[in-house]
Amino acid sequence: MLVDGRAAAFSFHDRLPAAGSFLEDVIAGLSQPRKALPPKYFYDERGSRLFEAICELPEYYLTRVETALMQEKAGEMARRLGPGCAVVEYGCGSGRKTRVLLEALRPVAYVPIDIAREQLRSMAAEFASDFPGLPVVAFCADYSRPLALPEIDRFEARRRIVYFPGSTIGNLTPDEAVAFLGNARDLVGPGGAMLIGVDLKKDAARLNAAYNDRQGVTAEFNLNLLARINRELGADFDLGAFRHQAFYNEPLGRIEMHLLSLKEQRVTIGGRVIRFRAGETIHTENSCKYSVAEFQALAAGAGFEPVECWTDAKLRFGVHYLVLPQ
Repeated sequence: MLVDGRAAAFSFHDRLPAAGSFLEDVIAGLSQPRKALPPKYFYDERGSRLFEAICELPEYYLTRVETALMQEKAGEMARRLGPGCAVVEYGCGSGRKTRVLLEALRPVAYVPIDIAREQLRSMAAEFASDFPGLPVVAFCADYSRPLALPEIDRFEARRRIVYFPGSTIGNLTPDEAVAFLGNARDLVGPGGAMLIGVDLKKDAARLNAAYNDRQGVTAEFNLNLLARINRELGADFDLGAFRHQAFYNEPLGRIEMHLLSLKEQRVTIGGRVIRFRAGETIHTENSCKYSVAEFQALAAGAGFEPVECWTDAKLRFGVHYLVLPQ
């Protein structure tokens, strides 16, 4: 690939676990007393498209607010991060917010990591074309697990930065979030940093509306998880026998997303029979909300030093800057 006569520096590394891991995770999750499925499996090709559609919905404020915040504050963030950074992004998606950061920061390398293989490959190749001279090293991998990336050691970066937008950290319980931040701490090393988007606590009605849109796109996104299990694992879920359910659990400070079984039924997956009672749910996602102080305390528990949090004027969303002392 040539850009202005120069080769775009782009490489792709597939570290995605074998399909057996998907089956094992599904069977394990549906065998629990309270059935659950990992939200990382939402993002097959169709799920990724549906999520992009969710981000455009009038009720779903998160993406618009975070994007506007990045556009307003990216220069200030870049000055904080400093020159000579290598940027590792967890869960890059379409990369719209990332463009704003890279244009302001001009890092020595960009390393996107995502589980959605084809979307990642397309986005990374596009970034390599659009940012001539910027090495783009893409990894199709599960960033929720510890990662070693020796391929990026060759870049003479002053520091490593993990960029984690979208409030995806909210999908984890607070204990899981501390463990996840610990993995990021190990990846960036002493002197490294994180720039992480976090949805802020707010009125329950606003939160409930964001996850129960009137067009039903979020419901379609949730049910697509069962469609993916049918297609890839040969299961026989009847999608019409399940309904999307999402609500704000105020005592736990989180939106919970479920799939509600509308009747007593049996589903076969990988030779295993899973039974459902009428009214039983599959817990598919959490979206934890934090005050600025709550998340800073969480980050400190993982070994990071909270330095700054940029928020919008209405205090709907925050982007935290965390550093790891030398």
